[in-house]
Amino acid sequence: MANVVDIRLKRAGKLYQFDPGDFDLQAGVNVVVETAHGPEIGRVVNPVREMADDQLESPLKPVIRLATAEDIERRHKTCFAESQTLADCEELVAKLGLPMKCLAAEYNLDESHLTVFFSSEGRVDFRELVRELGRKLHVRVELRQVGPRDETKLLGGYGRCGRELCCASFLTDFAPVSIKMAKEQNLPLNPVKISGVCGRLLCCLGHEYEVYKELNEERARCCAAAAAVEPALQSIRPVSPEPADRISVAPITEADDQTPADGIKAEAAGVAHRRRRKRRR
Repeated sequence: MANVVDIRLKRAGKLYQFDPGDFDLQAGVNVVVETAHGPEIGRVVNPVREMADDQLESPLKPVIRLATAEDIERRHKTCFAESQTLADCEELVAKLGLPMKCLAAEYNLDESHLTVFFSSEGRVDFRELVRELGRKLHVRVELRQVGPRDETKLLGGYGRCGRELCCASFLTDFAPVSIKMAKEQNLPLNPVKISGVCGRLLCCLGHEYEVYKELNEERARCCAAAAAVEPALQSIRPVSPEPADRISVAPITEADDQTPADGIKAEAAGVAHRRRRKRRR
């Protein structure tokens, strides 16, 4: 068994497992960890837990220390340096005439390694660009090509719903999305309405797909059961009404036509008549 801690290095980024060492780390704590590109600042998502050795994907990198105020300040300064580096990279791309679009530049904590993300419709020979950047910035440079969805995740933005893009705010992985999901939810199959900023199908089509699929299957079972009962209902002989000539209607008498008020008045008149007869005697 080995102690592991889940740490996220970027907002809406993947979770990576690290060796916590002797640190008792709780969720929300900022730490400095060792990565393949050097030291990085990350945030603990899940506290320390035990995991079987055969479940570990790769040898764990260590947690170096708890992040200090100096580490946080240094990271903020690095963000400004990344903006300037991205501008320099775009200038070199234009100078070399490369068919690529620079999206973001990221330094590690000690600024010894630079990663430049770019998009392009095809393969690009960027070896000259790497040499120029390394000569100018005096760091190890890595260029990484990304697809339309990762490009949108890096740039950020807002969707047609008015909320921040799912990929830029909370999605850590891109699950497969198909047109079948839109059909299952009875959505219009207009590509403009079911496509995101990236030009691909909306990731949110998968959020409620399983719920709609279950409801539609339940509805189909209910309809099948109703269809099976329908022949039996049709075989039941309905009760025919009596012919009009066989229905006898009692005539309405004068007494039946009286209202309760008429009866009270008649009774009062009879009492008054009897009293007058007694006086005469």
